[in-house]
Amino acid sequence: MFTDFIHPIYLFIQHSEFYLKPWVEVLAVIWCVNILNWIIGSRLNILGIYPRHLYGLIGLIFAPFLHQNFGHLLFNTIPLFFLGLAILTQDGTISFCCVTLIIMVVGGFGVWLFARKGMHIGASGVISGYFGYILISAYTQPSIITVLLAILAMYYFGGIFLGLFPQEKKTSWESHLFGFLSGVLCAYLPSTLLHPIL
Repeated sequence: MFTDFIHPIYLFIQHSEFYLKPWVEVLAVIWCVNILNWIIGSRLNILGIYPRHLYGLIGLIFAPFLHQNFGHLLFNTIPLFFLGLAILTQDGTISFCCVTLIIMVVGGFGVWLFARKGMHIGASGVISGYFGYILISAYTQPSIITVLLAILAMYYFGGIFLGLFPQEKKTSWESHLFGFLSGVLCAYLPSTLLHPIL
């Protein structure tokens, strides 16, 4: 029985090593984009989500790559690294990309429809989406790994729940909320929709 518990964890760790390098490379790209953006005076921030303006829809794709400052990017990178790697390892590249795209587009569209006026940027909506997906996956796809990931996500990143409600004026709680709801939605989607090529 102990072996039945340990073996899936061992396999998960092995698989995570396979995805580690490409995921770090993706995060490195995000850092390079932001360094370039800061060098040119944050002019790329115009590619964020601007609610209820047609040109603001471009932010559904670009907003998660842009951050206001070094602190904003650093504090988003840590949960993005761990939660993203967990989903990559658990579900594979295709499913991970589908989940990420749905969170970006559906969550971003919710921000575009309902959020306060102003430019909404940052990966925190995607992070909240990953968080919601991991938590609900423990219910929709119960296994040793999904339950363990949900417990770890709650323990280390449970503060994400606080971000779902209005706090600081400069914090896009709307991105957190709609990202989280989009992640929950992904966890309830049939697996065939998350593996369109298979």
